[in-house]
Amino acid sequence: MFKIQTLNKIDAEGLHRFSMNNYEVASEFSAPDAILVRSAKMHDMAFPEALKAIGRAGAGVNNIPIDNCTDKGIVVFNTPGANANAVKELVIASMLVSSRNLVDGINWGKTLIGEGDAVPKLVETGKSNFVGPELLGKTLGVIGLGAIGMLVANAAEALGMRVVGFDPYISIDSAWALSKNVEKALSLDSLLSQSDYISLHIPLLDTTQGFINKAKFEIMKDGVRIMNFARGGLVNVDDLFAAIEKGKVAGFVTDFPEEKLLDHDKVICVPHLGASTPESELNCAVMVVDQVRDFLENGNIKNSVNFPNCGMARNGGRRLIIANKNVPKMVGNITAVLADENINIADMLNKNRGEIAYNIIDIDGELSESVIQKIRSIPGIIMVRLLQPIK
Repeated sequence: MFKIQTLNKIDAEGLHRFSMNNYEVASEFSAPDAILVRSAKMHDMAFPEALKAIGRAGAGVNNIPIDNCTDKGIVVFNTPGANANAVKELVIASMLVSSRNLVDGINWGKTLIGEGDAVPKLVETGKSNFVGPELLGKTLGVIGLGAIGMLVANAAEALGMRVVGFDPYISIDSAWALSKNVEKALSLDSLLSQSDYISLHIPLLDTTQGFINKAKFEIMKDGVRIMNFARGGLVNVDDLFAAIEKGKVAGFVTDFPEEKLLDHDKVICVPHLGASTPESELNCAVMVVDQVRDFLENGNIKNSVNFPNCGMARNGGRRLIIANKNVPKMVGNITAVLADENINIADMLNKNRGEIAYNIIDIDGELSESVIQKIRSIPGIIMVRLLQPIK
């Protein structure tokens, strides 16, 4: 029986995929096999020895102590692309809202309450205060062409915008899906210098903290509008305010509000609604449940942020999964233990990611607890699990 703990509300249709005899799902467990989470902070949590996996129903994993999980052999999954369409639509909406001054116009309209029959005339008189440019023919610079950035680029191009993209690490899947009309920027500076609108779609890392700063603002065109629906912290707020004062930035829209952004008339703060659609919540739940199930049942890993992707079809027998430090002779040491016990390897797969290696080993016959303990005792071994034959 696998015990699945939920720290946040997870879409019921996704959780229903656990509805079989060997799964129990609840919000409280003392020793869960896996935890599903959305935004709950996990850095101060004590993880039980039984915990094998954490599934984040979303892309960002800042709320999960990744290094601690890796040291304990806990595989952390996320769901890249599951909410991509929802975020894409919000980015396109943010460009329209910022460009056409819709928030200011709507708020001003509410000040006319009580003016009665004079409202139509007052509207015609006051609307000139909210003139803003159309998107058609303008240049959008998309920084980061992953699942979301690619969709934003394609949607903007379909609206008649000229789109320039920058991503030195673009995946093959994104490259295939990207519209042929999206131009490749020769450099980041080249993108910044020609864009009327800029949309950020990069992760928040030590190297990207304050990624948009004074130096980059100086490269941009006057009157640029910037959308940040990727992560808070990518834009240096003090430098942003200075750029707004100089007329360099005409508007900034973000899905990651912080207090000093809330009261600026050139900033629109969206309350982190990027994935707040029933469709994306369902997509995230289904994706994370399927990934966690495949790992618990078969040892396969897909979309982990701390372990290598590694998958192999089951042959029906017993399967050994092993995580170890990625150092020389580890595979030899593991297979030597099996050979000494006259255990035949039917199939094997080894993958690595940075300092971590992961092994899937299908074996013929039985495997005693003493053999597993011998493997665990090998220096550099992080985790060992034996999966029983498929019934």
